[in-house]
Amino acid sequence: MKKLNYWAKYILLGLLMLLMVNTVRNMCQSNTLTNMCKVKQNSKQKMVYKVVPLYEKQGKKKTEKEIQLYARSAALMDADNGRILYQKNGQKRLPMASTTKIMTCLVVLEHAKLDDIVAISSNAAKQPKVRLNVSIGEKYYVKDLLYALMLESYNDVAVALAEHVGKSVEGFAALMNQKAKELHCYNTHFVTPNGLDATEHYSSAEDLCKMGAYARKNDTFMKIINTAQHSFSELSKGRNCSVHNKDLFLSMYAGAIGIKTGFTGNAGYCFVGAVKRNDRTLVSAVLAAGWPPNKSYKWADTKVLMDYGCNNYKVDTVFDCKFSLTPVSVRFGEKEKVSIASTTYKRKMLLDGKETQKILSIIPEYLNAPVKKGATIGQVYYFLDGNICMKKNIYTNEAIQKNSFFSIYKSLLWYFCS
Repeated sequence: MKKLNYWAKYILLGLLMLLMVNTVRNMCQSNTLTNMCKVKQNSKQKMVYKVVPLYEKQGKKKTEKEIQLYARSAALMDADNGRILYQKNGQKRLPMASTTKIMTCLVVLEHAKLDDIVAISSNAAKQPKVRLNVSIGEKYYVKDLLYALMLESYNDVAVALAEHVGKSVEGFAALMNQKAKELHCYNTHFVTPNGLDATEHYSSAEDLCKMGAYARKNDTFMKIINTAQHSFSELSKGRNCSVHNKDLFLSMYAGAIGIKTGFTGNAGYCFVGAVKRNDRTLVSAVLAAGWPPNKSYKWADTKVLMDYGCNNYKVDTVFDCKFSLTPVSVRFGEKEKVSIASTTYKRKMLLDGKETQKILSIIPEYLNAPVKKGATIGQVYYFLDGNICMKKNIYTNEAIQKNSFFSIYKSLLWYFCS
């Protein structure tokens, strides 16, 4: 009886194999197999994705705290991660006067050496006030002109540096705009290196915060703007010069580290400020903060913004949670599903407790075999108050081969003969 059962298994297996061969022959004759291959090829080109919620944490109920400012436009940024903590018309394009020189200084530092010698042109020498009163043919070190640029905001110095680096004001403006694009300052366009009123010369409070946050990472930049006084001499005739820092905010607010003032008739009073405390660095910008005689409005607005950032936010951890990723279905594979994984993300930042944290994954509805181990197949998105804070790749944990007749045969053999 046992011998009969033994042979019955093999007879049944043989019949199944014949049935499979016949089915494949029919599929080939009816082009079903060809169509299946087309489906597989098309599915690679038009993958269907789905959004899977992974985590959500609601913040405290938001109560908009009205901040009274003189400025028409303002912004406050957490410089450690670029997050805007407060804004008033923060993306509005406005003239920004001599806060332009933040970018002028940065571009010079990144394209010239401090001991380069700058020769003064007729164009530089004829720039309007405020100015160092340079003369045609005079020569200065780049380093000394940068101090004159940032401490006294001299317009003739800005043009001299621009012509040295960019060969012309227009060439230098192109470098400034290129750098603005790199910093994602999409509401900024430069025409002049000194910030004098010009058509199509504008920025926004948020963009100026981005520039300030970037600039504070440059040690030379920070050394210059935090210097109280600098003396130097012209190189050919020996004229002695001395420049003094006009940024009163440095002595007005605890932890102040800069950055740049500005004023023109169109722009009004402007200021980009920065404050560094033990656990935070804040950058602020105010544009059109009054006109003469209200010179102090920019300082008052900046103090209000910095107080808001220091008093209403504390350092806490975001996305401090665990979640699991559901395996993805596999078509035409030796396994029906593939396990997936992603690196987690959590970090400390300034929070006021009102932020909503959300994590979503975008993964394919299915994958087609073969599947490689470590292949990137989707992303995990981390949202803070609806803004993408981080994106991490999702990858496969294992390799899955295509199904083959041999693998099907092995499965059947294992099933019937075990």
